[in-house]
Amino acid sequence: MAENQIRVLIAKPGLDGHDRGAKVVAQALRDAGMEVIYTGLRRTPEQIVSAAIQEDVQVVGLSSLSGAHNHLFQKVASLLKEKGHEEILLIGGGIIPEKDRKQLEDAGFDRIFSPGTSTEKIVSYIKEKVNG
Repeated sequence: MAENQIRVLIAKPGLDGHDRGAKVVAQALRDAGMEVIYTGLRRTPEQIVSAAIQEDVQVVGLSSLSGAHNHLFQKVASLLKEKGHEEILLIGGGIIPEKDRKQLEDAGFDRIFSPGTSTEKIVSYIKEKVNG
């Protein structure tokens, strides 16, 4: 791993079976020089948090298109806090209504990206937040 290389875990919590967007983001982050760990589909919040800690990531990005984001995203955030890893930057994306965003931010998510957000914007956001 290169010095100062950003490590990002991309995960699809719950029963959502659509991961094209998550894979596109993961590839864009890799192309930007980040080390990306993709957990695959249908992961539990516990599996995601365990992988994030084991892989020593600085960022966890969750994607949800299934409508279960409030419960699943908040569970990931609370487990990270419980395990003393609230320093990990949490971001999310997918089909997440505007009305749910404040609740997710209150739970610990730094940013929720809407469908259609450019990968360049996501890359620069992560670099700015991690590197200052």
